Amino acid sequence: MEPKNKTPSPLSPAALQILATLAIEDLHGYGIIQAVSIQSQGRIRIGPGTLYDNLKRFMEHGWVRDLQPASDNEKRMYRLTAAGKAALSHEIRRLDDLIRQTKRYLHGMKPRSVE
Repeated sequence: MEPKNKTPSPLSPAALQILATLAIEDLHGYGIIQAVSIQSQGRIRIGPGTLYDNLKRFMEHGWVRDLQPASDNEKRMYRLTAAGKAALSHEIRRLDDLIRQTKRYLHGMKPRSVE
């Protein structure tokens, strides 16, 4: 199967945090779960189902690859690819643009009176 590099937007907060976590370092599944919680200051907590569903989708898109363990005792590690870094950057730009547009819109509006 050929990787699908097109960025499906928007990414869920969990998906965004998983990609951001892997942009920092290669991690195994449980390490990703812990890092997402720490990185999001506890606002995003993912379980194994959410994690592995996202990793499977990311691998189909060519954004993440799994690193084969050297032995049966080692955990499988996951690495963000160049395409994954591009997808992460695309999503961050999309969110920045959305926030900027919303602020610009709200700045131009007069607050309505509270009844």
